Amino acid sequence: MRTAPPRPAARVSPASAHPAGKQTGKQRLPLLALLALSTAVFLTSLTETLPAGLLPAMSADLGVSESAAGQTVTVYAIGTALTALPLTAATAGWRRKILLLTSMAGFAVANTVTAVSADYTLTMAARFVAGVAAGLAWALLAGYARRLAPVALQGRAIAVAMAGIPVALSLGVPAGTFLGKALGWRVAFLVMTVLTVVLLAWIAAAVPDHPGRERTARTPVLRTLRVPGVAPVLTVTLVFVLAHTILYTYIATFLGRLGMGGSTDLVLLVFGAASLLSIWIVGALIHRRLRALTLAATVLVAVAAATLAVAGASPAPVYVAAALWGLGWGGVPTLLQTAAGNAGGPSADAAQAMLVTLWNAAMAAGGVIGGVLLGLVGAESFPWTLLALLVPVLALVLGARRHGFPLRRPQ
Repeated sequence: MRTAPPRPAARVSPASAHPAGKQTGKQRLPLLALLALSTAVFLTSLTETLPAGLLPAMSADLGVSESAAGQTVTVYAIGTALTALPLTAATAGWRRKILLLTSMAGFAVANTVTAVSADYTLTMAARFVAGVAAGLAWALLAGYARRLAPVALQGRAIAVAMAGIPVALSLGVPAGTFLGKALGWRVAFLVMTVLTVVLLAWIAAAVPDHPGRERTARTPVLRTLRVPGVAPVLTVTLVFVLAHTILYTYIATFLGRLGMGGSTDLVLLVFGAASLLSIWIVGALIHRRLRALTLAATVLVAVAAATLAVAGASPAPVYVAAALWGLGWGGVPTLLQTAAGNAGGPSADAAQAMLVTLWNAAMAAGGVIGGVLLGLVGAESFPWTLLALLVPVLALVLGARRHGFPLRRPQ
């Protein structure tokens, strides 16, 4: 009997080969999947910074000082900083979707423990575990977003995914602060758990899977530092985030010294609304204006710091400064993630993992330095410290004109 000739392999069209969906003339972003990644960024970022608006209540309930309560931000960041690189290396071969689901499930458990703990030590341990889980998620999210999008739209894909950070600052922290005042800070953390469970179902249903990297494809971390442009981007990340965190972690305390402690949620809302505008501007222009946007962000945050330093007891300058601060800071995560990916090239994943580590090391250091400054000098030192740290940031961005923050967009 003559057998039928083997069927030719099906021709794979660009649209079906790429997870971004059908491409009919114009390439499109897989928004449902990217929004799930953005929600993961939102929840991890919000949980990290949520104590900033709840410090007085947390310190009173746990029986510790506000400076000690502020270390709940620090220990979260330490968990991320210490484990992001080794865990990223250890799980590099895991399929991306399984890894993301695992990290977010661990995150939900840690938030639940935080919400029910009545012991400061247990709370700190739970925050550390939450930081570990979040750091693992953060290290893969930017690269995951890049792989979900067409090459020409990868910058915008990262912008969509990283939009979770300014949304967390603009809507999440003020909402969490309001919720904490109305129902208690523990309820705010329980809400994080519920939202994470919903996100787990969303990721399982809507986010395409991708394989991990083969061992031969992994780039040693130290070799990545020698790639032109990577070191300047990482240094800017470290110093910029340190500067921001020193003030942001203790914003409720700082506003209390100005007689505006009851307006913390409103100030954060202004900050966050401006952050949303910032992320929109950055998403629209990042492909062509990454360097200019980074310079503008640095200057805007510096002007905001100077305004807060001389604000006095008048609320109007504080709200103006909050708007300028948000307008400058909102797009910074997207700018730095994109700059690291562009500079890293084939080593982009390693560069992103290092950025996550340094980002959270800076947040940990910011919480500690802020606590020391609060005890030794007072909250009025925060904006001056922020302003001083932005001077080397501006110098580094200006100097990295060939690699890191180049004058011309990389091809």
